Amino acid sequence: MQLRDVLTRSLWLAPLGLSLVFVLGVLGWVRANEADEQEQQRQTMISDALSTEAQLRDRIDDEQSHLRQLAAALAGEAPSAALLAAHPEVNAGLRRLWLSVTWLDARNRVLAEVPEDAEAAHSDDGLSLHLTARVGTSGVLVVRYAPALLLKRGVPWWLARKYDVQLVDSADQVIASSTDSPMRAAQGLLPSYRVALTGPLRASPLAQATLTDAALELTLREPATNGVRPLALVLVAGFLPLIAVASWLLRRQMRHVERAEVAGRTEAAWRRAMEDSALVALRARDFDGRLLYVNRTFCDMVGLPAERLVGLLPPMPYWPPDALAEVAERNRRNLAGHAPREGYEAHWRHSSGRVVDVMVFESPLVDAGGRQIGWMGSILDITNAKRLEERERRQVETLAHNARLTMLGEVASTLAHELNQPLTAIASYNAGITNSLAKLGVQDELVLGALKRLGQQAEHAGRIVARIREFLTRREPRHERCDLHEVITAAVELLKRDCQRRGVALDVALAPGVPDVLADAVLIEQVVINLVRNAADALQARPTGDGGRRIAVSSRVAGDFVRVDVQDNGPGLQGRRVEQLCAPFYSTKADGMGMGLAICRSIVEAHQGVLDADEAPGGGALFSFSLPLSREAVHG
Repeated sequence: MQLRDVLTRSLWLAPLGLSLVFVLGVLGWVRANEADEQEQQRQTMISDALSTEAQLRDRIDDEQSHLRQLAAALAGEAPSAALLAAHPEVNAGLRRLWLSVTWLDARNRVLAEVPEDAEAAHSDDGLSLHLTARVGTSGVLVVRYAPALLLKRGVPWWLARKYDVQLVDSADQVIASSTDSPMRAAQGLLPSYRVALTGPLRASPLAQATLTDAALELTLREPATNGVRPLALVLVAGFLPLIAVASWLLRRQMRHVERAEVAGRTEAAWRRAMEDSALVALRARDFDGRLLYVNRTFCDMVGLPAERLVGLLPPMPYWPPDALAEVAERNRRNLAGHAPREGYEAHWRHSSGRVVDVMVFESPLVDAGGRQIGWMGSILDITNAKRLEERERRQVETLAHNARLTMLGEVASTLAHELNQPLTAIASYNAGITNSLAKLGVQDELVLGALKRLGQQAEHAGRIVARIREFLTRREPRHERCDLHEVITAAVELLKRDCQRRGVALDVALAPGVPDVLADAVLIEQVVINLVRNAADALQARPTGDGGRRIAVSSRVAGDFVRVDVQDNGPGLQGRRVEQLCAPFYSTKADGMGMGLAICRSIVEAHQGVLDADEAPGGGALFSFSLPLSREAVHG
């Protein structure tokens, strides 16, 4: 009974197999016969195509020769439409193939054209090609002709009756055809052959564009009939009942399989759709950590397709390279069943290199028999939530920072106001002492020089206080033309004695002929003083014997800006960037307030300049700032 069932289920194969063997044998014989006929037909088409291409090329060369003769005859003549219309060569060309003759000058302007309404007369002719020839040294003759007319008059009549001759481009678009309704090979199973034209066809005389990819295509109008094919079809039709019976048996056998396949595909499609539409990333792993399954959200989260992920063993490509040991240890604990039930946070790495913050929940993966075969992970992308938390924290810090800046501004404004009166008193007392000594006839140069410098310093301090008050009250600096070198020299003179006391050599190398700048001299002097003083403070940690303590102040013109460099041979920036050094309340000094460089940067940027810091080539720090030259200096 069991053997009988097997034979019954396999019986449908017998008629189907016999029918297929017979039909394949007949079709193979017919195919071989047709192949021989098609090869003969193909060889004939190749010969005809090459012959036609040569005739068309000869026709184009002949028309080009006529055009050169016409250009030689018109050399030295005044361009006019009457001259072209009366020329015999033009009339002959128009009767042969030409659509129009245009005489252009050296700038491609039309001097004469025959016929005068050539564009309107031939607007329905489709694409036109051109032949050109130079007339003397200052003109060009352009002949426009229709490729369709070229095919109709250049293809022999017997060939035109046998083939549909067409010009096509690389996009398989018909440029021209020998008939009004071209028979494309794609419309049926008509044999065709295409041969590339051996030379460019000019499509536009002005843009110098050419149809370098034009080809000549021959399509057979009436292929030769094959008498063997109907006989083969009759024989095959005789076996249709046998094939129908075999198909019916096959269909009955396959119904059960189709039902099962449809049900399986439907269930798989539903499950896949639900898993891929979930916003939670899913992954299934065995006890060795091998990835068994990932959904689309997981692939998008790590930037890798499922084909590259499924089957991988740890370490995974989305683990951060700088924490592989830590992640591997945590993965080992999770595979051992010690993953936190409330989930855990992790840092993954997207294929683009960006870091992805995730929350991972692990649960047992159970098969249909109820056995655990691995672990199922649900992963949430919490990158945006982390970013929002960081943004809120930074906003709180920014508000606190702004509050400190506001408080500092109020304190500085108060100090500037309070210091103004003592400085005024100092200047007044100094003037009174000087006048008294002059009345008493005292001529001590040392005392008078000291009093004079005291007055200058008091006035300078007063100007600084006034500028600080203006700066804190948000008034614009006084941009006036000033000699930057004088400003730098004055600042250096104020610090020279202090540098000598500290054992610091102060070198000044200012470029000669530097134009004036538009700046507030007092504020810029404060910038120079601050940079030199910071350099001197940084040099206190350097021994005096090892090359000495040196500060170099230099200037140079760079385009529309003048750049001032302050370089020392101290410990350098030690990896700190200019943004960190110029941050308010940040200082490298134990007793520093962290406002000097911040104010310097604000002053330089208020002058449309840039403050920068970098490591010096020979060691040490290099601070520089640039100021724009005055417009008279730039355009003078």
